[in-house]
Formats: sequence, C-alpha cells, structure tokens
Amino acid sequence: MADLVLGIETSCDDTSVALVDQNGQIAAIKTVSQYEVHSEFGGVYPELASRAHLEAILPTVEAVMKQAGADRLDLRAIGVTRGPGLMGSLLVGVSTAQALSMAWALPCYGVNHLRGHIRSVDLEQKRLTYPALVMLVSGGHTLLAYLEDQHSYELLGTTRDDSVGECYDKVARTLGLEMPGGPAIDRMAASGTACIKFPRPMIQSGYEFSFSGLKSSVARYVETNPDFEINDVAASFVDACLDVLGAKLCRAIAQKAPASLAVVGGVAASRQLRARMQQISEQTGVSLCLPPQKWATDNAAMIALATWDYIAHNAPQNLEPKPNLRLVDV
Repeated sequence: MADLVLGIETSCDDTSVALVDQNGQIAAIKTVSQYEVHSEFGGVYPELASRAHLEAILPTVEAVMKQAGADRLDLRAIGVTRGPGLMGSLLVGVSTAQALSMAWALPCYGVNHLRGHIRSVDLEQKRLTYPALVMLVSGGHTLLAYLEDQHSYELLGTTRDDSVGECYDKVARTLGLEMPGGPAIDRMAASGTACIKFPRPMIQSGYEFSFSGLKSSVARYVETNPDFEINDVAASFVDACLDVLGAKLCRAIAQKAPASLAVVGGVAASRQLRARMQQISEQTGVSLCLPPQKWATDNAAMIALATWDYIAHNAPQNLEPKPNLRLVDV
C-alpha cells in the first residue's frame, strides 16, 4: 500500500519538497533557500520569489524522489500549500502539484499553511496531546488557537497589524542587522540587558495582538539615542515581545485548561522564546510541545503530514490559491 505523501511548500521564499508517512516520519526532504535572491532588498521581493520557485521546484521534486528511492507507486497523495502566502509563490507550487497529480494519477490536496505549522509538532515523533493550545508565531502570522482534538480549530486571537516575526525583522533592519532578522536579534539579545522600558501593546486585553507600536517605539529610541547599546536594545525588545506572548498564553491556559501547549512557526526556533515557554509550562503544569528547531520554519514535511489529516477526513481537494487563507478554512 502506498505509504507516503509528497508535500510541496512554496508560500513565501523557500522551495521545499518532502516525503512523509502517516506517523510523521520523513523519508526525504529538500529545501532550497532564496536568501541570496532577497538579501539586498532587506526582505522578500515577491516577483523574484516566484521566478526562483519556478527554477527550483521540479529539480527539487526529482531530488527528493531520488533521495528516498521512491516512485509514484509509493505515493498515496500530493499535498501543496494553497495559502496563506504570496500569490505568485503559491501559484507555482499549486500548478506544479496539479501537473504531477494528473501525470501520476494521484489525488492532490490544497493544504492550509497554518495547519501545517501546527502539525510540525508531530514530525519525527508524536508530541501533542489534546485538548491543546497552539501559539503560532512567524514572519507572517501571530495567533492563538484552541484545539479540542486534532481536527477542530477555534481561533482565539490574531494580530491586528504586524506579526511578531515581521516586527523582529523590521527592528533588525532598524538596528542595521542582517537578514533574517530573528536569529540576529536573538544573538544580540543574549548578550544584552533588558533595561529599556519599551511598551507591551495590548498585554492586558484579550487574545488579540498588536506589535506595530512596539516596533515604532524601538525606532524612536534608536533615533533619539545615537549612542544606544545595540545588545540592550535587542534584549529589551525581545523581553517586551515575550511578555506580551506569555501574558496572552497564561490567560488562555487559565480559561481553557489544556492538556498541552504547542508553540510553532519560525519564531518558535528562538532560544529565548523556548526558554520563556518552558517557564510557563513549569508554572502551570501544562505539557510543552515544541517542534525540533529545524522544523519550526517553513518546510514541506509539515505540509505533507497535514495532508494525511485531509485524507483521513475526505476533505475537498481545493486547489485554489488563497493568500489570506484563515486558520479555520480548510
């Protein structure tokens, strides 16, 4: 019986392809970075991202199939990110998946990228227990959700403006740090002291997030204090972000009483964030589930594993790219 799903992820600036079984074991994966394409712009240039995906996608599929020693008879289905993301990038992935689906006579599922991140927790081994709270923190998204079981999603709150990852990147540019901004900020913060009183936007209110005011506050501080200590600015900024995320999370834990807590998305690779989440886990007694750092950022393995959920529930094979797809949308 075919026991692998081919996952394709092209939502933003990395071309990723993977083969994953139903238990989250990864038979093969390859991710092609576009860092050199976008580094001079200080962020992702959408048209160039699409072109780079076009060049990389088929060679990456071929490389992954060869790496696993697999052919189409080993595949149960194809899963591809259909949103959220950049429209041009999504189109490349979806079009490629559709073509492979027709050529290989396989079902093809358009997968919600956000649900892929949530499933990243169970790559390589099963970690998440239900009911669960999930905090997704990445360059494009910040949200808090409650999952009664593996297939029910209740969105508690999301960001009203910048995501926390986007805020990291913009503060990094303000400080003159290299791209990607998150790891650079974390390295500086590790050697600094959180001695600057930056604001904690919306820390006392509900589950919604807002980070644009914090980003602006850092920019004003740097502009008005030309002799600023960069490590202290980074440490103070990170501390403000973690205070906001931690406060929302503790509020949700008190209300929902989950069995476990998952923190996913690119920012979940941050050592400072992981340490703060571990503190909250110990204080509340809620089990902490984190994806391995290498699976925290965008990757096709998480899309392939999420595809197994679509198969199990006979989900519609919707392949319409949707840049603003919501967590609650299939």
